[in-house]
Amino acid sequence: MKIYTKKGDQGYTSLVGGTRVPKNNPLLHVYGTLDELNSFIGVLIAHQHYPFLTQIQQDLFKIGGLIATEPQNRERYWKNLDPQTMTQQVEQEIDQISAQLEPLRSFILPQGSHSIAYAHVCRTICRRAERELVHLAQEDQQLQLCSGYLNRLSDFFYILSRYFHKIENINPTNCVLGD
Repeated sequence: MKIYTKKGDQGYTSLVGGTRVPKNNPLLHVYGTLDELNSFIGVLIAHQHYPFLTQIQQDLFKIGGLIATEPQNRERYWKNLDPQTMTQQVEQEIDQISAQLEPLRSFILPQGSHSIAYAHVCRTICRRAERELVHLAQEDQQLQLCSGYLNRLSDFFYILSRYFHKIENINPTNCVLGD
């Protein structure tokens, strides 16, 4: 089977189920951003392995599959997806990491090492994906639950960047607001 089909050369692609949509369709923006996030998580893993990141990659693929499917055909993907449990898992991970960190006293700049910087890149891409998803989720309860997961996930990447500061013994650079 060839990787290319030439069916997308005119600016259209197919959702799971066969419906053809333009490549600037808001659904494609969301699952394209999730794909971008997943790729950057892979880069982050290459710099600093953290086991929970692989679970996040799996979860993002499931959410992307749901979004890439025609709404009337989503049920088969939805049964393999539990955003509430996924969100709780992220919260547990945040709590475990946070317990190891000093309280935050100021904003920190997204810098320090490759792993710290990539955790921040993942955080900002995740926030963009959430904004794009919120736009679509206003009338879709399934997508609303997924946006809650993305909201928590961006918090996770922030905490993860702080954790990397700690384990790499790199002091964070505080953001100076005003004089």
